[in-house]
Amino acid sequence: MNAHSLKGSKTLALLCTAVLSVGLAAPSTIAAAGSPQEVKPATARAAAPSTLPLYHEPYRPQFHYTTAKNWINDPNGPIFYKGRYHLFYQYNPTGNSWGNISWGHAVSKDLVHWTELPLAIPSDDKELIFSGSVVNDATNSSGLGTTANPPLVAIYTSAETNGTQAQALASSIDGGLTWTKYPGNPVLDLQSNNFRDPKVFWYAPTKSWEMVVALSDQHKISIYTSKDLKSWTHQSDFGPAGAIGGVWETPNMFPLPVDGNPKHVKWVLVVGINPGSYAGGSGDQYFVGSFDGNAFTSDDKGSYSPPKGVTFADFDSGSYTPWTTTGTAFGTAPATAPLPGQSAVDGVVGTGFVDSFTGGDGGVGVLSSPAFKVTRPYLNFEIGGGNHPHVDGSVINASVPPGTTFADFEGATYGTGWTTTGDFVGTGPVAGTVGDQQQVSGYLGKKLVNTFLNHDLSMGTITSPTFTISSDYIDMLVGGGTHAYTGAPTTPGAGPTAVNLIVGGKVVDTATGSNAENLDWKSWDVSALKGQQAQIQIIDENNGGWGHINVDNIVFSSQAGQVRNVETAVDLLVNGQVVQSATGSNNEALDWASFDLTPYYGQTAQIQIVDQNTGGWGHLNADQFTFADAPALSTVQRAHWVDYGADFYAATSFNDLPHGQQILIGWMNNWNYAGNIPTSPWRSAMSVPRQLGLKTINGKVQLTQQPVRQLGKLRTGRPVVGFNQSISGTRSAEISGGTLELDGTFEAGSAKRFGVNVHTGSGDLTQIGYDTITHEVYIDRGKSGDVSFDPTFGGRQSAPLTLDRCGRVRLHILVDTSSVEVFTDQGQIVLTDQIFPGPDSNGVSLFATGGTAKLVAGIGWHLTSAVPHS
Repeated sequence: MNAHSLKGSKTLALLCTAVLSVGLAAPSTIAAAGSPQEVKPATARAAAPSTLPLYHEPYRPQFHYTTAKNWINDPNGPIFYKGRYHLFYQYNPTGNSWGNISWGHAVSKDLVHWTELPLAIPSDDKELIFSGSVVNDATNSSGLGTTANPPLVAIYTSAETNGTQAQALASSIDGGLTWTKYPGNPVLDLQSNNFRDPKVFWYAPTKSWEMVVALSDQHKISIYTSKDLKSWTHQSDFGPAGAIGGVWETPNMFPLPVDGNPKHVKWVLVVGINPGSYAGGSGDQYFVGSFDGNAFTSDDKGSYSPPKGVTFADFDSGSYTPWTTTGTAFGTAPATAPLPGQSAVDGVVGTGFVDSFTGGDGGVGVLSSPAFKVTRPYLNFEIGGGNHPHVDGSVINASVPPGTTFADFEGATYGTGWTTTGDFVGTGPVAGTVGDQQQVSGYLGKKLVNTFLNHDLSMGTITSPTFTISSDYIDMLVGGGTHAYTGAPTTPGAGPTAVNLIVGGKVVDTATGSNAENLDWKSWDVSALKGQQAQIQIIDENNGGWGHINVDNIVFSSQAGQVRNVETAVDLLVNGQVVQSATGSNNEALDWASFDLTPYYGQTAQIQIVDQNTGGWGHLNADQFTFADAPALSTVQRAHWVDYGADFYAATSFNDLPHGQQILIGWMNNWNYAGNIPTSPWRSAMSVPRQLGLKTINGKVQLTQQPVRQLGKLRTGRPVVGFNQSISGTRSAEISGGTLELDGTFEAGSAKRFGVNVHTGSGDLTQIGYDTITHEVYIDRGKSGDVSFDPTFGGRQSAPLTLDRCGRVRLHILVDTSSVEVFTDQGQIVLTDQIFPGPDSNGVSLFATGGTAKLVAGIGWHLTSAVPHS
């Protein structure tokens, strides 16, 4: 080793030693400090009502804000006012599923202990009170108070009964306890159904109020200014930019100094997207840039060049040759422009591209590449169009199961002997789609059972006559909402959408939809029930999102129905089997995707572009298939995410905090399954408040987050500490509990994965770790407890993160009864997930797989409860 390398080695060693001391000292960063359609909702299901005292029910968070009872979602209008933190939020005062949306209200002196106050702004028969913000109109610019007693003014979205979303005002002159709606409402109305969620703040340089508000379906954030909060002038729009796979909502904008330098200030624009987040479903992305009082300009210009490579197909020749087609969807040649009836297709490289919109969404077909030998690590390509993923085991052109048709629902009534209850009395089968319902597909003949009769509000049962089971299988086509029948008690309007098999007065088998209007085959194996008397019950007891069910063609058969292939996807086939697949995002814009070919090096493969869907967004676009040495990144991968976990959305910051600080709070849930989480009598919680910063990390200005320091007052007892502990396999962390703060610096060593398991026991385990193969920090909640309530809930959420130069990563973890929040290193990566472990699953362990890792330094604290009456 020469002198230069020796000097570098010593410097690195000193640096790594410093990381150790930081890892131990860092927990003091949450010690005490001075105060300073819309696409909603996805699902609605209720857990069994709890008989335990309030705030002591299963899964009740102990240091995250929840209401005593009922549903909440977006935080609204947080503001620091006269020494107290005020938090408003979307609230259903009548139940724990989405509906009757009003503004709830809570206050706190420390951001930790919250007091729920009476309802702030109620909905009425004219409007729901959607998201917005609150400002202190200190000069009474609005005239809604007096100079001596200036008002708090809420600016909210009035969701009118006709679907229009407009911006409206309410004012309070008693510190936010009672509110009066402005008689001149609405103050800003575009006659749009997708214009919502105003965030308003005071901009001192122009002495004006500024509003950022979402044009949701256009992926734009509009900026308005006002002198009096009543009359608003449009200044500019930002977007589309970043991730656009879902609607844009709940914008928020604020300034922060970069690296603590007050002379170097940047602005941060936070935009909610639903669906289309990094973890799937709803999430928040952010942009860093500048703001001049009129327009926001992002530092990220959005341009992207994928890795260079060898072109396999660019479709610019005017012919598919040597690719081959079946069916009609892809036409006879590549498209060079949007096809008749299609919206603009963006992102096309060159002149030609694949488009299966030939004749609209009704065509099906397959476009197949010639076989090729895998010689490069990645296949990059562009993809757009419908989001209908490949399903393993699905069959193209699946046949109708042979047997006796018990009910085809082609008549004016459900059939002889069928009975109805509730809203279905006097109804019958319908001819496909009802009203403004998304397009229904997959049924046979001309009619089907479709309970979307009064949107999702219709409820009741449709029950068959009694029959004798004589076949091995009962097959049926089922679509609509995912609200499984469990037999557990449910609150009104939050029950199942299901098809039940009833034998001896009991439900012995059941099927539900998949939150899609496409019907597919469901099968019951009834061979053991032959000879018994039975009935089939179609039940819809849900009036929330996807609160309906579609059913058709019930068949008594000798075989199970085959799952239909209804994908719009690009598939990679090796040895005739689909090994990787990608689909669109219900958007005509083409985006980059990538297949990792390294497992198949030297093998023969093929690409198939498949369109087997005839419903809404039943087409696919593709272009620019290129073999490369590095993967192309999608817009979702390139976007900047506030939180990479599944359960952080609609984040907004507190107005009027002292010293220019910014504190963020978000809704700790996801619209994919928000109404299904198994909690009662409340549903949903808020994240812990987070202190924000902007830091230059690896040459880029990034948003950082840390738990607010005030949470440190919840620490109780002596901390558990550990130094230089070798980890191989799984070992006890010498601390356990359901509410913890854990902070550890780990060194990867030879391990493939390493980290911390929390809420372990009785088969439950939530794993928080680092994967050295994928270079990601992750939360795996696949075995975290109850994951049965929604098919999208289980699994792993991850974020890209490179180990530091010492091969280390710091994991700062907040563990509550039903959530984990993970802050890594400098806070540039955060992951938040809900979990629902058993009551005895409170263990903690360290793990390393595929080798040995090391806990360089760690500390753990028990956290006492912050809820009322604890």
